[in-house]
Amino acid sequence: MKARRSGRKLLSKPQARAIIEQALKKVRLEGKRVLVVTPDCTRSGPTSFIFKTLSELLLPRVSRLDFLIALGTHQPMTREAQNSLYGISEAQRKGKFARVGIYNHQWQSSENLKEVGVLSAAELENLSQGMLKSEVRVALNKMIFDYDQLILYGPVFPHEVAGMSGGHKYLCPGIAGPDIINFTHWLGALLTSFEIIGKVDTPVRAVIERVSRMVPVPALGISAVVSGEDGLAGLFAGKVYESWKKAAALSSRLHIRWVEKPFRLVISVIPKMYEDMWTGAKGMYKVEPVVADGGEVIIYAPHIREISYTHGKLLDQVGYHCRDYFVKQWDRVKDFPGGVLAHSTHL
Repeated sequence: MKARRSGRKLLSKPQARAIIEQALKKVRLEGKRVLVVTPDCTRSGPTSFIFKTLSELLLPRVSRLDFLIALGTHQPMTREAQNSLYGISEAQRKGKFARVGIYNHQWQSSENLKEVGVLSAAELENLSQGMLKSEVRVALNKMIFDYDQLILYGPVFPHEVAGMSGGHKYLCPGIAGPDIINFTHWLGALLTSFEIIGKVDTPVRAVIERVSRMVPVPALGISAVVSGEDGLAGLFAGKVYESWKKAAALSSRLHIRWVEKPFRLVISVIPKMYEDMWTGAKGMYKVEPVVADGGEVIIYAPHIREISYTHGKLLDQVGYHCRDYFVKQWDRVKDFPGGVLAHSTHL
């Protein structure tokens, strides 16, 4: 596995390109069909650099190159938003990158999903450390079966549901169907964001890795550790789990700030990249561990006008409550999607 991490000095683009190039040389890609899975606009990082670098390195070698945006249950990206994400103009998309397909994941469309396996109640009880015991059918975007090689790119940060983002999380829940998405998010809610965020090994991650083993298509991982908006403190390329694990270790050192005592009041300023409170709620997740008991978080997001463009009607019915509000009256809420209940408890 090719890897590079920096101390105070960030990686240059030539250094990052060299890491990616070396990793790609070790994979037989001549004449192959390659699908790159990337995050959407809610994840900061050098996504446009990755898009252009992979396109330049792979187009001369492969028969087909496409990019799939791992939206999870986020809003579909418009063509204009896709261009912005990948740092290209419409003219470039129709010209230089005309051979490159760009697609949104469609989590609600059964026609675009394919079942890859079933997780038994007994196995999930074991993976979830006894928190949940129910059978779950696992479906992923069926596009992946049209390719010979997957490349999973994404930044690695502390994450409120999985512990750390990135790696195989771009398969599940990134390009997954509703059942496994809701399962993993409700499991994370039961464990609580407070206990999970920033931890590398979690029950949710165990489920994610189990799902990844259901995928028959080989995958290469490119895991980035971001500094600032899109600077690179580290870049790891190779086997997905190994590259993610190394990136997670570096992220743990760089992205977790320890304080001497908790705060009574935290003002969390939400970037404009988050268009609704469903995504902007990260302003709560990331600061919750440093809020004192009885403390307060003020989410400052004057640009947000919607609770959730995708799940708003359901949240209007559910409201916002703590975990035990749902657990102690489960019969009343059991038919709501686990992802919606999870968001409610986290915020």
